[in-house]
Amino acid sequence: MSEPRRSDGVTLIGGGAVDAADLDLALAFAPRLIAADVGADAAVALGALPDHAIGDFDSISDQTRAALGPARLTHVAEQDSTDFAKALTRIKADFVIAVGFSGRRLDHTLAALNVMVRHPSPPCIMLAAEDIVFLAPDHLDLPLIAGTRVSLFPMGQARGRSTGLRWPVDDIEFAPDQRIGTSNQALGPVRLQIEGPMMIMLPRECLRLTLDALSVPTSA
Repeated sequence: MSEPRRSDGVTLIGGGAVDAADLDLALAFAPRLIAADVGADAAVALGALPDHAIGDFDSISDQTRAALGPARLTHVAEQDSTDFAKALTRIKADFVIAVGFSGRRLDHTLAALNVMVRHPSPPCIMLAAEDIVFLAPDHLDLPLIAGTRVSLFPMGQARGRSTGLRWPVDDIEFAPDQRIGTSNQALGPVRLQIEGPMMIMLPRECLRLTLDALSVPTSA
């Protein structure tokens, strides 16, 4: 598999809920399209042929496999990881925008979030129906406007400090079975310092400023 240029972002498409608007939005920022297994069929259904497909190929159609050809298929036979993990861990890029990994089976969505925590590089932003979701770095400055919804969901023991949130998170002990931080609100620009695995969820319109805040180069 040829590697994306370091200045490129990659759109990674899966077989979950995805429509043309999702794909167009992701490709505007991350023009290289890679599919995780049956995500290749989803891309073709939307009129896009992936540059490459990665997975165990237990679901991809024969027609799509033939259209891609062997040079654009990376078969990973092991069954100890999801197709999302197989693909994400084999992509070298500055950032990944993941589409088609939420909106249908909840277990698949949760598995994708688990992969994002276990494999923090490259930075990955999941595009969901109303939100973007990404793993919080140690420090993050978000130039949000007042009233923007900011949700924090711990994927393990976590804590942090904040400025610019209506309800500060300073020294709160977060955990999936304890305190969580959904439906907070920005008062303006937000600064976060996070220790431990924490997912940040923002409205979809925050995609570009999030990419800028994560310091990933884009040309969109």
